[in-house]
Amino acid sequence: MTAWQLSETFPSTSGDVRWARLGPSGRDPVVLLHGTPFSSYVWRAVARALARRHEVFVWDMPGYGASEKSAGQDVSLAAQGRIFTELLAHWGLEEPAVVAHDFGGAVALRAHLLHGARYRALALVDPVALAPWGSPFFQLVGRHPEVFEQLPPALHHALVREYVTSASSPGLHPAVLERLVEPWLGDPGQGAFYHQIAQADQRYTDEVQDRYGEIGIPTLVCWGEDDTWIPAAKGRELVDRVPGARLEPIAGAGHLVQEDAPAELTALLVDFLQGPG
Repeated sequence: MTAWQLSETFPSTSGDVRWARLGPSGRDPVVLLHGTPFSSYVWRAVARALARRHEVFVWDMPGYGASEKSAGQDVSLAAQGRIFTELLAHWGLEEPAVVAHDFGGAVALRAHLLHGARYRALALVDPVALAPWGSPFFQLVGRHPEVFEQLPPALHHALVREYVTSASSPGLHPAVLERLVEPWLGDPGQGAFYHQIAQADQRYTDEVQDRYGEIGIPTLVCWGEDDTWIPAAKGRELVDRVPGARLEPIAGAGHLVQEDAPAELTALLVDFLQGPG
């Protein structure tokens, strides 16, 4: 598959963050946030398309992708919200448009509502935003992360492959699947995979979900109609809580919309980012 490299490093309070910038400098900046257990790689097609008209920023959260993974690292939603706010200041972005998927949706929402991060527009793609969330697998790992960290590498590899595969409705290209799984293999990848799940606490969305009515910027919510990770009904519930928000269901797509329906998602984002008229 086409190479995807993050060439820049930001020393955040939770470890080094790898990031990159695409497109014309200073032109209507857009920041893309990935979810879990993914990385900025899932945004590669959308990022390159948006970069024809926008300055696009992508990054791997601490504990994910090419960014630092270390023992005892804070990779919770609380930490990621703070780090995203730090990154926006580092980039000198005062009011970018923000597009966030899954766990990244919660990060963007926390940064906006708790840390004062300002956006000109917000697009949420199958976000982690409303309770209850966390699959039975998440809950099991959260109770016994030290057990899962000791799985034989081959069993761990198979488990992660199966888990990532379930995020797609039509199925992932084998090379894409391997690229998504690769950061979680070996040392420190295997421990980091269970570490981030163990820190995925619903209380971090409980702290903000009653404040969604305060969001006063254009908001788009896209949702894969075949999402088996977070039911599509959550999209309607979220839109009902955010003033003026619009819901766009995407047929034939599961949770990983960027891989299942990249053209449809990109078209929706291009129209949304252009604004009215």
